[in-house]
Amino acid sequence: MELLYAFSQPGEQGGGALAFLPMILMFAIIYFLLIRPQMKRQKSQRNMLGALKKGDRVITKGGIFGKIEAFKGKDDTQVILDVGKGTKITVARAYVAGVAGDSGEVPAAN
Repeated sequence: MELLYAFSQPGEQGGGALAFLPMILMFAIIYFLLIRPQMKRQKSQRNMLGALKKGDRVITKGGIFGKIEAFKGKDDTQVILDVGKGTKITVARAYVAGVAGDSGEVPAAN
């Protein structure tokens, strides 16, 4: 009975862990709505960049379509793309947005 009386008194210092419950709930909501999906997108982007191979048709973040001719740089951080008619450009591997299909469609936005 004393326990019920202690929790029913407004303005008292009771409640301890119960006072942190709204903050814990807000952090959980932020984690599941913002942080976790972003981490999943980053992981899938990392996996896609790691799986690139010679001959893949890709699109860069700048909108340039090309076919991977070779990799260069330390740890293959640069990609040489053939963008048509023998024109080759070098782009950073991190700026490849995704693998484009054979018909040139844009990969789905994450």
